Amino acid sequence: MLRLTADDVRLGVRARDKTEAIRAAGALLAERGYSAPDYVASMLGREAQSNTFLGRGVAIPHGLAQDRALIHRTGVIVVQLADDVDWGPDQPVRLVVGIAARAEEHIGILAALTDALEDRARSSRLARTTRTEDVVEAFTRARAPAPDDAQPAGTASRGDVLQVDVRIRSRGGLHARPATVFAELAGRFDAEIKVQAAGRTANGKALSSLLTLGAGGGASLSILATGPDAADALAALRAAVDSGLGDAVEPGAAVPVPSWVPPPGVHAVAGIPASPGVAIGPLFQFRAARVVAMDRRESSPEAARRALSQAIEAAREQLGDIHEAVVERAGKAEAAIFLAHQALLRDEDLAAEVAALIDTGHCAAWAWDHAVSARVAGLRAVADERVAARAADLHDVGQRVLRLLAGTEHGAPALPDAPVILVAEELAPSDTARLDPRRILGLCTVMGGPTAHTAIIARSLGIPAVVGAGPQVLEHPEGAIAVLDGAAGRLYLDPGAEALDSARLFQADLRRRRARDFETRFQPAVLTDGHRIGITGNIAGVAEAAQAVEAGAEGVGLMRTEFLFLDRDEAPSEDEQYEAYATMVRALDGLPLVLRTIDIGGDKAAPWLTLPKENNPFLGIRGLRLSLRQPALFRLQLRAIYRASALGPVRIMLPMVSSVEELRAAREIAEAVRREVAAAPVAIGIMIEVPSAALMAPELAREADFFSIGTNDLTQYILAMDRTHPTLAPHADGLHPAVLRAVELTVKAATAAGRPVAVCGGIAADPVGALILTGLGAGELSMSLPSVAAVKAGMRRYSLGQAQAFAREALACATADEVRALPLP
Repeated sequence: MLRLTADDVRLGVRARDKTEAIRAAGALLAERGYSAPDYVASMLGREAQSNTFLGRGVAIPHGLAQDRALIHRTGVIVVQLADDVDWGPDQPVRLVVGIAARAEEHIGILAALTDALEDRARSSRLARTTRTEDVVEAFTRARAPAPDDAQPAGTASRGDVLQVDVRIRSRGGLHARPATVFAELAGRFDAEIKVQAAGRTANGKALSSLLTLGAGGGASLSILATGPDAADALAALRAAVDSGLGDAVEPGAAVPVPSWVPPPGVHAVAGIPASPGVAIGPLFQFRAARVVAMDRRESSPEAARRALSQAIEAAREQLGDIHEAVVERAGKAEAAIFLAHQALLRDEDLAAEVAALIDTGHCAAWAWDHAVSARVAGLRAVADERVAARAADLHDVGQRVLRLLAGTEHGAPALPDAPVILVAEELAPSDTARLDPRRILGLCTVMGGPTAHTAIIARSLGIPAVVGAGPQVLEHPEGAIAVLDGAAGRLYLDPGAEALDSARLFQADLRRRRARDFETRFQPAVLTDGHRIGITGNIAGVAEAAQAVEAGAEGVGLMRTEFLFLDRDEAPSEDEQYEAYATMVRALDGLPLVLRTIDIGGDKAAPWLTLPKENNPFLGIRGLRLSLRQPALFRLQLRAIYRASALGPVRIMLPMVSSVEELRAAREIAEAVRREVAAAPVAIGIMIEVPSAALMAPELAREADFFSIGTNDLTQYILAMDRTHPTLAPHADGLHPAVLRAVELTVKAATAAGRPVAVCGGIAADPVGALILTGLGAGELSMSLPSVAAVKAGMRRYSLGQAQAFAREALACATADEVRALPLP
């Protein structure tokens, strides 16, 4: 745990106002090497957005989330002011606790701080002490095991119930992501945990229950706990709430977005701006298929509970797949939505209610639907708009489980061939995540708000969107031409020729502005000294091959073929696979295509593939291990790949290789298949994703034609952190020195054997990561398509020598935070 030292404390500092006090704190953070001097400007910017007064004469100023690159290492300092400084009306401050935090190492100090705050006499002494050791002791003391009747400081008692009062620090309040963190943390304790806010009571371990509190930013909460570890639970939850519950999203300054001004007389339907941009095209009404559960008597409650459990587990796996896809298309922040969906499936209150209904004789589908529908109605009734918007998430999760119980497939939304403006009563987040931006010009929904997850995903995909426009949008005939302005929140119906011409001119102007940002995307990534880095794309669908070319990618460095195998009732045929691969080869028109053989297992499951249940599927039968145990399936895929290789440059990549024996066995099968189809040889490479592969890289390099380092999985296996875990995921950082050193080992082995090496993990798209990987010797970086142009442009600013020196600095660091804090050359 991070500890405060005497050097982190300054006593008797004079400051005329809050600004001077924050500057004093920022100066000490910089002096102690925790942050760059410029971090003080970020602290002042954060204060302008939200007051950091904590109570009892203490303030905790810290910087904006987007400025974490200015933090060299996590640290906390304490500035004691000589006189009271007004932090706000009736908010005198004598202790300023400056925080520079890239992770959660500071939570222990914050927990001690909240103890000190609750003890009025202690906080008063700290405000006036002349001994730095008093401050250090108060902030770093360890909690001694308490006798049965003892309580941690700041904890009230109601008989057997312990209670602490806290305040939500983030502006967004207790919405889906922080509520998920709270419920996950509460679930680690045996104690029963309740949360009270504004007269409502929720189960602290149940996400949907927490959401119904409607606790917005600044809201006061009472956390109550009973049980053997109640005191420990309250201490951990209080510290987590004080540190923001992992809600790192900071509202940035509003950026003016231009909107179209139509000629007079054009009829407009007013809604809420959700995603900027102008769309012109025909309307198409999206009608979501809704599963309705009929009540019937169940003769075997045990069978009903078993069916429901299997459906919930399958839904969890599907959401994991969607999460991974959205990470690649839109980023981690947007993908976190589906981690919250998985948390809804673990809601213990919901599970208990459904089990009770099943025990009284109801069928699993009706019991589930009844319990979920009641919670959806409860969320929609919450006054807080952001919380009410979560009703769509819970409804989406509920329908997903019902479809699985009913054996109903749920593929991509059925759309016409021509691009359209989609109008709908409401779009589920998972439906939005499946939309093809090339076929959807814009979105307009009857319901919803700008903070709904559907709106968030639309923005990340660059689809103009208007939400909350009312039922009249469904009354207009399909095929009618309309103009949608996402920035203005308007859907213009029946525009005349003059209005359409005006809208097209405005749309063209918007495109010109955006084109300036991408005008160099087709230029290669050539460093200032002439060294060239290949920049390719990661894709997960046939249509994305053409998109990769348009994005400026120099080929596809990772094609996830499992999209052909998931969400269906049987394996794809050889011809179906061939057509998909052939379409991609043709779309790339001579650019290379790296096809990864199926990576099923772990968090990805195919319903038609019967696999034994595993206690630890991430360490079980997945990737190449599965292919070798299903040789008929493996051979079928290899046949399709070899046939497609006749049309253009194709390479085969094997996932999750952990040993030389696996690689040899796979190559033997591949060679036999190649001869069967009379195909020319193609390069066969492997993904370096597990520690054993990195350590055995010299031996593997003698057997493989190329390496591709998958830093996402490599990170979670090296750090032993599930990268989809709601609280651990932020710490599973691919820039951790342990991961970078594994990359260095791998690249050295590949280079010595004359094998090309690429990196296809998330850090390849990170500006810092791309430079380090280049310096380590990677010859190709493969990434999500939206990142291609920016990474290319960024790499052109550096020389290979600068990249190599930067990589050496990164390898010498002790933490990922230190790596990210390194100043770019």
